[in-house]
Amino acid sequence: MQVGRVFEHHWGRTLTDGDNALFTTQTLSFCPLYFNEPYAQSLGHAKTVVNPMLVFNTAFGLSVEDLSEGGGGPFLGVDQCEFVENVYVGDTLSARSTVVRARESKGNKGFGIVTWHTEGFNQRQDKVIEFHRTNLVRRRNSEAS
Repeated sequence: MQVGRVFEHHWGRTLTDGDNALFTTQTLSFCPLYFNEPYAQSLGHAKTVVNPMLVFNTAFGLSVEDLSEGGGGPFLGVDQCEFVENVYVGDTLSARSTVVRARESKGNKGFGIVTWHTEGFNQRQDKVIEFHRTNLVRRRNSEAS
């Protein structure tokens, strides 16, 4: 993983009313902005706002195939998460990740620690979320098991 390498995650995801309602209900989020359209409209929104944690999980999920599936190791965390713009029911999210740090692991021979800056965009290419995520990743040609 070279610093500066960019991954354009090839799948997008349209967030439906059902996705938003189910996620919001299952996570016991009681903010009516995420499930009550007249309430959202009374606050100046055209329609229901998508739960920001669903936005985060969607952008994160779009990156998994490229960044941590297969050779990916333990997930070490997310930092500097910022919700930049609201996402609305019917928006389609896409994501891009850039390697910002990569180093050899001091405690796990044959592994490195990689941090990516992931950005999520709506269908108009407006940035809606960004965050840094870090994983322990097996190094290529490693003999460690």
